[in-house]
Amino acid sequence: MNDKALSVSEALSLAKAALDAIAVRVIGEVTEATSKPGYKAVYFTLADDRAAMPCLMWRDAYEACGFELRQGMLVEAVGTFTVYVQKGRMQFQVRSMAPAGEGVLRMQVAALARRLEAEGLMSAAIKRSLPPYPDRIGVVTSPRGKAVHDVLRTLKRRYPAAEVVIAGVQVEGDGAVDAIVEGLRRIGEEPGVDVVILCRGGGSYEDLMPFNDERVARAIRACPVPVVTGIGHEPDVSIADLVADVHASTPTAAAEAAAPSAAEVLKRFDEQQRLLARALRHGVQRQRHRLEIVAQKRPISDPRSVLSSWMQALDDAASGLAAALPARIAREHDRLDAMRRSLADASMCALERARSRYALGERDLMRAGPRLFDEPKRQVGLYAARLDGLSPLKTLGRGYAVCYADATGRIVRSVDDVAPRDELSVRVSDGRIACEVRGVEKERT
Repeated sequence: MNDKALSVSEALSLAKAALDAIAVRVIGEVTEATSKPGYKAVYFTLADDRAAMPCLMWRDAYEACGFELRQGMLVEAVGTFTVYVQKGRMQFQVRSMAPAGEGVLRMQVAALARRLEAEGLMSAAIKRSLPPYPDRIGVVTSPRGKAVHDVLRTLKRRYPAAEVVIAGVQVEGDGAVDAIVEGLRRIGEEPGVDVVILCRGGGSYEDLMPFNDERVARAIRACPVPVVTGIGHEPDVSIADLVADVHASTPTAAAEAAAPSAAEVLKRFDEQQRLLARALRHGVQRQRHRLEIVAQKRPISDPRSVLSSWMQALDDAASGLAAALPARIAREHDRLDAMRRSLADASMCALERARSRYALGERDLMRAGPRLFDEPKRQVGLYAARLDGLSPLKTLGRGYAVCYADATGRIVRSVDDVAPRDELSVRVSDGRIACEVRGVEKERT
């Protein structure tokens, strides 16, 4: 020990130098956490059941941790003690930090809950209403736990009319998730089940982890009937509770939510009976009053008063019709005679005009008829003269002849077509001459 008296700052600096050399690993629960924008450090307190320790962590180291501090979280921090000389306050300066124990599980569950919520599995819009009077109630829970007895006792007391179908499953430990999913599937396929209760008794946070599994959450949403959860104790809320159609705090409360109370049902029936009877009485009274009012009206009390005006109008119409028919018929006869005369006159005039047109047409045709054949006759004569001039007989008449090979009858056009001693037939204007070729002489060109 140094006998020299130190100043306050020197004493604190000495303590700071001694504490900075002590590096420790601490596990504690976060009781306070301050992370304000613009601050270079995050300030929080770690505590257990006997002590509390103020801590600070520089911003860059805090952001490197990858999670956000929340009150009640259990963390494991590594750092050194230090002294803030200006205030004379000791702090634990944290270099690294990670969730510890249950805190890790809670962070994982919170992350899964946020993801499922983003998918809409927790939306109130998809939650189904419970049937008011279920015939069959399914229960998925451990067959040996206290929860199944609480549910059965509550259902028997409140609503003994319902049939209870139990799917006994493992609710904690390895294999619990698969068992719960299979139990929900099988109870959902059970014919006539109107609502399902998924429950278990209390336990540690680790014991309740099967109900924080994603597969259980999706099995609840896939169940064809509404699901009521009652898992753990009052403060426990699992992901299964968040996605269920109705969340109750305990198995007993889940049974109360799934089934109405028999006393309440009877009371409701009595009230509905009273309301129905009163409504029927009022309805009968209103109809009787309306009937009395209608019976007092003149058309009902004196039916002839309704028909009298119609009968009088009918008589007037008959009288008017009887008076009007003869005059109308006479007028129609006169109009018909006038139309007949007009039609006869018009027919005669039209016939005379047609006859005149036919006579004029006949006269014009007789005059023009002979002239119609003059030009065709002239054309025929011209074509006949041209045809006669082109006739082969005319050519033969001018001294020409046509020579045919006597054997084949073909026309001989060249000396190359015949040979000596060939027999020929020569056609002249007035007949044929049979001859024999004695010789052939071809002209030079």
